[in-house]
Amino acid sequence: MLRTLGRSCARGAGFALLWLAAVPASASEPVIDCGFPGGNIVLERIDGDDVYLHQDLRDTEGFWFYWYFRVREAAGRTLTFHFTRGNVLGVLGPAVSTDGGATWRWLGAESMKGATFTYSFPDDAGEVRFCLAVPYQASDLQAFLDRHAGSAHLKIEPHATSRKGRSVRRLRLGNLGGRPDHRVMVACRHHACETMASWALEGLIEEVLADTADGRWLREHVEFLMVPLMDLDGVEDGDQGKNRRPHDHNRDYLGESIYPEVAALRALVPEWSEGRLRISIDLHCPWIRGGNNEQVFFVGVAPPDIWASTIRLSEILAESGTGPLPHDPRHNIAHGQSWNTLAEPRTHSRWAALLPGIEVATTLEIPYARAGGRPVTVDSARALGRDLARAIRHYLEDCP
Repeated sequence: MLRTLGRSCARGAGFALLWLAAVPASASEPVIDCGFPGGNIVLERIDGDDVYLHQDLRDTEGFWFYWYFRVREAAGRTLTFHFTRGNVLGVLGPAVSTDGGATWRWLGAESMKGATFTYSFPDDAGEVRFCLAVPYQASDLQAFLDRHAGSAHLKIEPHATSRKGRSVRRLRLGNLGGRPDHRVMVACRHHACETMASWALEGLIEEVLADTADGRWLREHVEFLMVPLMDLDGVEDGDQGKNRRPHDHNRDYLGESIYPEVAALRALVPEWSEGRLRISIDLHCPWIRGGNNEQVFFVGVAPPDIWASTIRLSEILAESGTGPLPHDPRHNIAHGQSWNTLAEPRTHSRWAALLPGIEVATTLEIPYARAGGRPVTVDSARALGRDLARAIRHYLEDCP
């Protein structure tokens, strides 16, 4: 048995600092914690082979579903994990890593029953990590940028200092030498928990920098501005990010911004764009499962001309995509439909729709686990990003 302290992971200003949620009474008991960047769990108790825990909501208004923890000293055991505050498992079960988070796979729907999942630890298991989806941290971004450090078409710049003192970076890539024909803005992780969007962003960047016909055209005609981790504090601290009180990063574009990352973007873009900003895309993940949330879809803004241009980009993506994750424009959600009814221009895409020269201002939703019946993985999400880059090229070629 474990003596339960009922505490979640404490947070430091620069690192996700752990104090264990439970203290083992003997060395033979498993150790469960979230003491690493992105970690999130509250351990309630362990009864034999049954573990009871829940996601840490912290400053989230209402329910959300992100969690990420590790288990040690459980070799040879079969444990069942019970989530006590809602079903926070996706359609493919948890993502699991046995190499410290270097690689991940889906455990599979067969591992689940309601809000529980069961895992048999190998006899030689050391640390095993479990997460709602495949995590993406600042270290993953750094490793990706290191692989492209020699590119003359990629520039990394300081963007802002977060509220907790972290250095948030932005990227410029493509045509950096003058006045390109077009500019494109891409943002990601306004909601810290939406990890799969980051893997798609990597694919988009890869295609822009690739020695392909599409990559060469994009580097000749387009300058991209990207902020890969808009809520860097939330990403590293393992926050939900969505519905953060008093409002989250993606509700910070009206009035005076309270988040430095948003304030810096609002100050920079009007001058940087020079009236040549044609496309703005904010990458997100939707609800955890079910219906449209298991499709790749665009979210519209109010101006009908901008929505019509967004539909055109959507059609190009649907027609030209070659990766495993399909897109069908039938799943897009126009402004005023379903949950897309926010009246005030508080979001990134609603703000971008007001910028001079803009044609497409939208959010692209990338499911956590399954899209069009196919699994969302690191590789398939990257392939979707490459498809999106090629669709942007074909759209812009038709621009007057």
